[in-house]
Amino acid sequence: MTVVHGFAPLVGDSPHTLILGSMPGVASLTAGQYYAHPRNAFWPIMTRLFPLPANAEYAERVRALTAAGVAVWDVLELCTREGSLDSAIESDTVVPNDIDALLAAHPTLDRIVFNGAAAARLFDRHVALSRPVETFRLPSTSPAHAALSTEAKVDAWRVVARDDR
Repeated sequence: MTVVHGFAPLVGDSPHTLILGSMPGVASLTAGQYYAHPRNAFWPIMTRLFPLPANAEYAERVRALTAAGVAVWDVLELCTREGSLDSAIESDTVVPNDIDALLAAHPTLDRIVFNGAAAARLFDRHVALSRPVETFRLPSTSPAHAALSTEAKVDAWRVVARDDR
């Protein structure tokens, strides 16, 4: 089994929504980029919800997304896993990220969106928050979650772009 280390959060000056995945997959770890698998729907969905250039380089997409008030991170800091599937994570090796500290450092964050059921389950098991935030479990953007079309995923993910303040 392989020990997998996640990435630092992507966060701008005044984030309102934190998107949490579980742990980057092999393609993302190899590229050093969130959601780098070519069939992952994350970036195509974000380009539908925000003014992100579809063919832009990763750094430009990140700048545009964080400028729109969206932060990205993962529930896990590290774990042992072979391959990319969340089901392959060895539960006794899980170390969560300090999401509470991120929320404390960015008091404008008032919404957490889970990228799939695994991220929500890992969060519920391993993370405690010192202040309440609104949470949403959305369908995974992973190519392994093919039960929904990209269009259905875009509709579900619209909550990320909604600014109801």
